[in-house]
Amino acid sequence: MRVFVSIEISNNEVINSIKNFQKIIKIDAKPTELKNLHFTLQFLGEVSKQIIDKIIQSLNTIEFSKFDISLKGIGVFPKLKSPKIIWVGIDEKSKKKMIKLSKKIEKALEPLGFSSKKPFKPHITVFRIKKKIGDITKEMENHKNINFGIQEITSIKFKKSELTLNGPVYSDLMEFKIK
Repeated sequence: MRVFVSIEISNNEVINSIKNFQKIIKIDAKPTELKNLHFTLQFLGEVSKQIIDKIIQSLNTIEFSKFDISLKGIGVFPKLKSPKIIWVGIDEKSKKKMIKLSKKIEKALEPLGFSSKKPFKPHITVFRIKKKIGDITKEMENHKNINFGIQEITSIKFKKSELTLNGPVYSDLMEFKIK
């Protein structure tokens, strides 16, 4: 089973802001379905059913207080001249809070053999680019400072991801509310 730990976007104002951005940006890319908007706090990959219960137990030990994040700005992976993903980011203050939470998750899951291979970069994927579209610097520059709104973080989710021909299908395995 392919799994990850995430924060979902549930604020309708934020979702509508992202929806509007997906409509106005002029690039040849597949927009992320609005119901799939999330921050991946830690991608765990393929795991066996036996490990699932241990992951849930470990995630259940994490304590955090609710906090707000300000969704602001856009960017790409890996680079503007040949993008594969367009994302929405967060401001610096929000970034510090998200990184702190992601480190708690990583610490809780480390004894099970999970560790992040790359430093955590908080972002929400809003477009996936399958074919080469070239340099989109100008289009991105036109929208770089867009403010998408504020999302309150009150829980994290442990999710399953099934890859299909129509894109990924996510389902909740467990939700962990603030303690």
